Amino acid sequence: MEPNRIAVSCRGLTKSYGTGDAQTLALRGIDLSIRYGELLMLVGPSGSGKTTLLSIIAGILDQDAGQCVVLDHDSRTMDATERARFRGRSIGFVFQTFNLLPSLTVVENVAVPLLINGTPRKTAAKRARGMLDAFDLGGRAKALPTQLSGGQQQRVAIARALIHAPKLIVCDEPTSNLDHTAGHHVMELLRREAQVPDRALVVVTHDSRIFEFADRIAHMDDGRIVEVTNGTTQEATPQ
Repeated sequence: MEPNRIAVSCRGLTKSYGTGDAQTLALRGIDLSIRYGELLMLVGPSGSGKTTLLSIIAGILDQDAGQCVVLDHDSRTMDATERARFRGRSIGFVFQTFNLLPSLTVVENVAVPLLINGTPRKTAAKRARGMLDAFDLGGRAKALPTQLSGGQQQRVAIARALIHAPKLIVCDEPTSNLDHTAGHHVMELLRREAQVPDRALVVVTHDSRIFEFADRIAHMDDGRIVEVTNGTTQEATPQ
């Protein structure tokens, strides 16, 4: 893998909500690159634009202006079907509320991305069981999400995000509902996955306990990136 190869390139991104006097500027000209092989965190106060930026990177929201190229694709050049197919194939999602389907077993939850992408059910279940074994959850494959601890549910959510081998993983507050030990375990898993060649990982977080796992930290305020630092060293680095 070439050093510092770019997985995500954002240039001049703006985004607003509402109109007229009620208009709110969520992003005010964002320039940011995310490299393959790194874990980048987006941090800052509530309302600073972190989740909006993450949603544009993930192809869930459209920017008002500027360009966001993700894995060599610009979502604004794709129609809705192409965009959904690209997300399903290339992006893994991890959320703070886990977003597991309560009526499905753990192994069925993990298999969902494969089924969406057309993998035969039997093959998907086999691969999901293998992923659960890798996350030390093989013994809970037939359990329902409500029968798991918070840390276990988040590990299932990560397994589901990784099952289809996405090149980009986006995480929205993945540790906010977990205690210190469970949160660190989750971040150790994510950190390991971020170091896989041809993969990048971006995490939105308020949780300063996990800053040590970042390669770089982009600090946001009032819709802008005010500084990018190198993990816990806190040395400024080019965006």
